[in-house]
Amino acid sequence: MQYVGGNRLALLKNGVQYFPALAAAIEAAQREVFLEAYIYADDETGSLVADLLARAAARGVAVRLLLDGFGAREFPQRWRAMLRAAGAEVMVFRPEVAELRLRRGRLRRMHRKLACVDAALAFVGGINVIDDFDSPTERRPRYDYAVRIEGPLAAEVRATAARQWQQVAWAALRRRQRVPPAPPAPGPSGAHRAALVVRDSLRHRSDIEDAYLAQIESAREEILIACAYFFPGRRFRRALIVAAARGVRVRLLLQGRMEYALVSYASRALYGVLLDAGVEICEYQRSILHAKVAVFDGRVACVGSSNIDPFSLMLAREANVFVDDRGFAAELRASLEEAIRTGSSSLPPRLWRDQPLLVRVRIWLGYALARALISLFGFERYH
Repeated sequence: MQYVGGNRLALLKNGVQYFPALAAAIEAAQREVFLEAYIYADDETGSLVADLLARAAARGVAVRLLLDGFGAREFPQRWRAMLRAAGAEVMVFRPEVAELRLRRGRLRRMHRKLACVDAALAFVGGINVIDDFDSPTERRPRYDYAVRIEGPLAAEVRATAARQWQQVAWAALRRRQRVPPAPPAPGPSGAHRAALVVRDSLRHRSDIEDAYLAQIESAREEILIACAYFFPGRRFRRALIVAAARGVRVRLLLQGRMEYALVSYASRALYGVLLDAGVEICEYQRSILHAKVAVFDGRVACVGSSNIDPFSLMLAREANVFVDDRGFAAELRASLEEAIRTGSSSLPPRLWRDQPLLVRVRIWLGYALARALISLFGFERYH
């Protein structure tokens, strides 16, 4: 993990802050826009972003939109036609062609959510292109984060997006689609030191997990992690337990609402051993938790797309930003503290062990099924 200095980073909470910043960046684009999305919904937000991209392309900006073949499989044909008519390019990462086939390759998705404008301004985080609410009737924003990047690190985001674009072009067209050379790298814009850490199936298979483990193992005071889908493997669980044993305060802010039953019950099967080891667990109840962030010792912060589960850590294309800056870390920590204080409930170890029998049965059935699926897809070493 190579930290790059001279950046100016802004923490963006939920789509309320993210989409206006993204819209302003696209509207100001002069040369190029890269946008990668796992989910791109047919809703008001999706329409807004599609219109912005089309207008940028129409004025001569090179627009490249990369969609995941599963998460964005319902991307409307009318938007595709509009973008192509304006001069934008649209490609799909691993198009979904056999929905009923159960194979490991189906899970190799592009789960990243990133954008880069003119190689000088970038966004990385966990926010999909989708209306930022639980449902049309319950207008509570999903709890999520992204980071806006100005400075030299934006050029690294651009390089990562360009490599991904060329790889998909090669697979789809059987020829290499050349991306023009990057614009000149921007000079220093601020004082933040940050590193872009990606996970892919080539040279960076375990980089995000390794970066997390390095921070956990070096922590001396506090580890605070917020994660939407939490189903860590042995190494990760043991690292948290060992940290708690040496006196580090370890806190997890996890999904409290039942979004996907299997994931929810399976992850809860791990709570007992963590609670017994002194790890504190809070469940976020106010809305759907979609964040994937962390703060270590009040100094290093992480914001990205990667959950702590086998899908994100072993299969999906992911992107996280690690920031070595006390001011940035303090801002994220304060935001997480507020969420814990006002929107979550803690799990006392004794109360957790005394759950009703039916709930415990569901938890262990979910865990058994998740373990079976992990074995089916060849992840025995993960668990």
